Amino acid sequence: MIDGISLESLQALLADNLAAAYRPRFIDVACALGAFYAVLQAIQVTRCRLNTTALLGPPNPSFVWGVGKTLLTSPDSGAQHEKWAEEYGGVYEVASALGGRRIILCDPKAVAHFYGGEPWTYILTPFGKLATENVVGKGILSAKGESHRRQRKTLTPAFSNSAIRNLTSVFYDSAYKAKSVWDSLIDANGGSSAIIEVQNCLDTIGIAGFSHDFGSLDGKPASVTEVFDSFGSTKGKSLNMFLVLLAQALPWLLILPTPHSKLLKRLNDTMGDIANVLLTRSKKEKEAGTLGEREEKSIIGLLSIFTWLWLFQWALIELSKNSDMQTKLRAELLKFGADPTYDQLANNLPYLDAVVHETLRVHAPLPDFLRMASAHDLKGSYVPCSNPFGKQAAEDDVIPLSKPVRTRSGKLVDHISVAKGTHLSVSVSCINRSTALWGPDAKEFKPERWIGEEGIPAAAKEVQGHRHLLTFIDGPRTCLGKGFAIAEFKIVLSILVKNFVFEFPGGPGTVIETARGILPRPKVAGEEGTAVPLRVRRFE
Repeated sequence: MIDGISLESLQALLADNLAAAYRPRFIDVACALGAFYAVLQAIQVTRCRLNTTALLGPPNPSFVWGVGKTLLTSPDSGAQHEKWAEEYGGVYEVASALGGRRIILCDPKAVAHFYGGEPWTYILTPFGKLATENVVGKGILSAKGESHRRQRKTLTPAFSNSAIRNLTSVFYDSAYKAKSVWDSLIDANGGSSAIIEVQNCLDTIGIAGFSHDFGSLDGKPASVTEVFDSFGSTKGKSLNMFLVLLAQALPWLLILPTPHSKLLKRLNDTMGDIANVLLTRSKKEKEAGTLGEREEKSIIGLLSIFTWLWLFQWALIELSKNSDMQTKLRAELLKFGADPTYDQLANNLPYLDAVVHETLRVHAPLPDFLRMASAHDLKGSYVPCSNPFGKQAAEDDVIPLSKPVRTRSGKLVDHISVAKGTHLSVSVSCINRSTALWGPDAKEFKPERWIGEEGIPAAAKEVQGHRHLLTFIDGPRTCLGKGFAIAEFKIVLSILVKNFVFEFPGGPGTVIETARGILPRPKVAGEEGTAVPLRVRRFE
């Protein structure tokens, strides 16, 4: 006993003080976990760089943004990629946000390997996966492994040639509805012509896609279109752009309540509302076990609507720029006479086919696709994007090249090594409009290049996508709805060009530029919004 305090009490007091002194605080634990994560990331980055071919590439303009800001503010990211490819070779390396690196593939053989390999070799980055789910929710576009294969197998019959052939009459009914509405607008305007915003053809695709009338031809605004329009006028676009660039390194930034993320949520909710309407209808037609199939078809159809609606806009824009081209197409359609069948559309109207595929080449809706090398348990899907989205290697891989490139050490190589975790990208717009592949007139809208096989340069034939284009990407994850989209595109274009003449209200010199959003959209230079009104008059 010491001063009335027992030895046992002193021991207990000492133990409590020691425990308090060494009790881990939250901040200490958080710092320790953060340090551990940083070490793991450093080890992964070091391994990745040591096992990946060191390629040449443009200088890094910013540690924070990499080249992302340069590409996002460029009026033509594909042209920028092509310029770098000419300087550094068909595969090269660029800086991404916060010190990251990415390999860009512009070599046809490398691109074919990238798309054509096993689906689990290259997967969505964490940022790409989260961004995809933010737009369309969880489904086939973000499914993994066996789940993705099962969903794709289930959906494939809905987009087969026989299924599309059966929809031909529906496509024509929708196109003629658009014709009738446009005739009424011209009559209401005095019978000579009318200024029409082509985007209001939304019903044409909606009705045929999955029996949903959006009402835009009847003057009612389509809810999904309103959301897409909002992306072009969002306040704080600079902040949104910087957050997107940083989010490729810090994906959690995507969940911050910014105006952009709120619009994404609104888009997701709106698409979900339409899908729910379709599901409610389908419950009366199908057994409960197949309802998921209808829901996935609805989401794919909704995405296709806007992609191909804007392609249709670009086709009419190009025809409005060149009256001779428009006259040539109309002459072919009038000479053919009656509405062509599905098979005749594919085989008997060469100039229509040429205009459609030149639109697909020059105005690919999704200019870039990115992936990362992955692990076998992370099999993924593709995500369309504007360059910050990515793919990464899930396993070590060797990518062959059609032409040797020079590495940073000065050595010429005919293949490159990529380590697990390496981020890779393919610029679709660069490949589709490369002068090295398509010749000196690659940037021109020239349908004649599709007339006869000799019109396609030998270099372009090395590209293994649909008709040597990457618009639908390639390989096991090629777009399911490409046949659907092309058939409807041809039918709508044929009916409207055969019956109407299209011109710019401001004359043939009207400048059209591309507005950025979820998808690139045409707009009149200097005007607010993304509308491209055309003067439409009957052909007589």
